[in-house]
Amino acid sequence: MFRKVLIANRGEIAVRIIRACRDLGVSPVTVYSEPDRASLHVRLADEAYLLGPAASTESYLDIGKVIETAKRAGVDAIHPGYGFLSENPRFADACADAGITIIGPSAESMRLIGNKTAARSLLHEQGIPLVPGTYEPLNSFDEAISAARKLGYPVMLKASAGGGGKGMRFVTDESHMKNDFVAAGSEALHSFGDSSLYLEKYMIDPRHIEIQIFADRYGNVIHLGERECSIQRRHQKLLEESPSPVIDETLRRKMGETAVRIARAARYENAGTAEFLLDKDLTFYFLEMNARLQVEHAITEAVTGVDLVCEQLRVAAGEPLSIRQDQVRMYGSAMECRIYAEDPERGHFPSAGVIRRIQEPQGPGIRLDSGIYPGWEVSIHYDPLLAKLIAFGANRAQTIARMRRALQEYRITGIKTNLSFFQLLLSNEDFLAGRSHTGLAESLQVHGKGGEQSPLSFQSHALAAALAYADLTETSPAQRATDTLNAWKLSGRPGFLPFRG
Repeated sequence: MFRKVLIANRGEIAVRIIRACRDLGVSPVTVYSEPDRASLHVRLADEAYLLGPAASTESYLDIGKVIETAKRAGVDAIHPGYGFLSENPRFADACADAGITIIGPSAESMRLIGNKTAARSLLHEQGIPLVPGTYEPLNSFDEAISAARKLGYPVMLKASAGGGGKGMRFVTDESHMKNDFVAAGSEALHSFGDSSLYLEKYMIDPRHIEIQIFADRYGNVIHLGERECSIQRRHQKLLEESPSPVIDETLRRKMGETAVRIARAARYENAGTAEFLLDKDLTFYFLEMNARLQVEHAITEAVTGVDLVCEQLRVAAGEPLSIRQDQVRMYGSAMECRIYAEDPERGHFPSAGVIRRIQEPQGPGIRLDSGIYPGWEVSIHYDPLLAKLIAFGANRAQTIARMRRALQEYRITGIKTNLSFFQLLLSNEDFLAGRSHTGLAESLQVHGKGGEQSPLSFQSHALAAALAYADLTETSPAQRATDTLNAWKLSGRPGFLPFRG
């Protein structure tokens, strides 16, 4: 096992990897940008090194700085987490040149499968069912127009090196293509250092299903079941669950075997995810391969009992997989809500600022992967993901009940969050019946048209009033004592939800 590992990331995923390192007796080392100097992952690591200013291109995306820091810290390996450099083959090459192990697939595998167009070309030859689209990067706007005419609108413009909804645009007709082509390319370049794009035919309201795979250097490849990721907004996943409410053992086996075939074709090693679209007839089409750890890995951990991050470290250190395919079992149900710093009542507009208070949910079947604390300033420079709230239970009904409880307990003040959106989602009849699709979240609004409010609005306003009262009056110990008494006196009145922090 490694002695020291550098975590080339930030936020909750950096904290998650630090904890896995601790579990295995490995010393965690982190890096940070200037706005992240006081972040939780910096506080928890054994060593932390400044990379540079806020701009990710001058800090977390600067390969030279990350490698130089790794050498200075004397680490054995680097874990890139997700996003940033995690799917960048040039970074994997730089690690190999420096004699440092990358905890993830090789540069060769990244080029084969991490690049979306390269993967589509390779797997088309292998007979894998694919969403109709282009197999090579688009070289110009005119080429995009020509391809879109052949496919027929609507289409999706997608980043060749992309993931996480970055560098992606839904194009309804030719009049929008030029602006969307420029915008998607610019976002892809900023997010991944690669502006190349490709096209796919847009499928109407499919399900988004992904299969977790794992492979070692000895030729062992397994899958660990599926995750339903259909609840999305602007192509960004919001809620994931495992297992999917529509997938039976036969379909799970077929999709799992296809994912394993894809991994073998790419000579893949370590953790990865094959993503599929599932139509209304339950026919699946390969979408893309994410050559990294997924944001939603925790729900697979919950239903299989496999610690995916520790397994990543072991496999990267040269150990064989600790589990065979015939040993993989899925127990119960798990669900994850991605908690973002955004205001769902204002079109999910990002919310920056200082976090004043946090009340974290607890109790049976609840896990919280978080990178925040009271007093931490949420920056405008990075993805607004604050935490991941995970619930698990014996079945989907129990998991939903536990998630509802956890959402009611969870309090964050000082900034806006999307907690109210999830409360609304978990009361939606289609979601509760398992009729999820990629357009469902877009149809939900915390406030309806013309001032019409959701059933949760009264509760939300009562909570907001209570929290505002607490924030405004918290000045001195004597005043806080008075506030506590007032809260106790008001707690029996209808609609009052005191902050219990």
